[in-house]
Amino acid sequence: MKCWVLIFGILLLAGCSTLRVADSTQEEGSVSESPEDDLSDDLSEDSSTDVPTSDEGGNADPSPEPASEVPVSEVSSEVPVEEASSPVEAAAVMAGSPFLNATFYVDPNSDAAEQIIAWQETMPEDAVLLEAIASQSSANWFGDWNSDIAASVNRKVTTITNAGALPVLVAYNIPNRDCGGYSAGGSADSAAYLDWIEAFAGAIGERAAVIVLEPDALGLVSCLSEADTAIRYSLLQQAVEIFKAYAQTYVYIDAGHSNWVEAAEMASSLTQAGIAEADGFALNVSNFYTNDENIAYGEELSALVGDKHFIIDTSRNGLGSNGEWCNPDGRALGTNPTTETGNDLVDAFLWIKPPGESDGTCNGGPDDGGWWAEYALGLVENAL
Repeated sequence: MKCWVLIFGILLLAGCSTLRVADSTQEEGSVSESPEDDLSDDLSEDSSTDVPTSDEGGNADPSPEPASEVPVSEVSSEVPVEEASSPVEAAAVMAGSPFLNATFYVDPNSDAAEQIIAWQETMPEDAVLLEAIASQSSANWFGDWNSDIAASVNRKVTTITNAGALPVLVAYNIPNRDCGGYSAGGSADSAAYLDWIEAFAGAIGERAAVIVLEPDALGLVSCLSEADTAIRYSLLQQAVEIFKAYAQTYVYIDAGHSNWVEAAEMASSLTQAGIAEADGFALNVSNFYTNDENIAYGEELSALVGDKHFIIDTSRNGLGSNGEWCNPDGRALGTNPTTETGNDLVDAFLWIKPPGESDGTCNGGPDDGGWWAEYALGLVENAL
């Protein structure tokens, strides 16, 4: 009998030890801030390209991948921006969600991080404030400014996944993009677009990634002819199918925002664009409407498209919209990127539009997608 007690005790201790090891491993979930070493090949071609920012929907503007490898400065920040998460956060969401136990990548060479370094000596207080942006994760945008889409996507996904994080990528290259607005451009024709999507999806491969598919593409179908509208729906549906051929690629089709297209009309567009095969839809990309407004709209829309989940861009919606979409004054940072949304249908609040990037040459802003340090600082100050 004593032998059995002894054996049981040994097994119990071993089990406790195993649990402690597992817990310890899970706690080390922070993403390393390793410098970007995969971007230089494209920069000579891409960095001189004006990166488009979208028009009426307020969708913006991926800027080219950073050339510098300067690490984020170690400036401490006490900025009380709306706090919903740490910049790199482990989370438990519903089973099957791409955000289950996900971490978000914080780019050590972001525009905000480099601005902090530039301001450390001359504007130290403002440098501290910008940590509110530099310490958070933003999505990466890809479009016709990427000379080799497969190489660009592969480098970015490799950097992020090697850091143990989940890539959030924006595909923004639909033909007739932005109806000739600030972000006019896109693929030359349908065949070129589908080739581009194939290369994009193949570069991700079997690695996990979230795709925000074509900001404004559905919101702006009103500017297209009936024939071109049908083509757009078909291209989006095929894009969803191509991405979803890879088991760990999760697709959220852009669906505008709460003050643009009526839910019934958007639901019809989403249905024709392949929402049934997608993982959900994205709201408020590059716009300013509040979480509550977008959640109400998203819930109504979700009920019309098979209870699909959605994500919300919260990068600049801290004070809501003033009715303008292009570099409006007085706006503020919104909820930090997080999967703790408090709503079962909302998979994540994300910074899809990098705060501080211009919406275009309006209200004193630089070219589409250009870094605007003063505007970035205003977003932080208005969030205090």
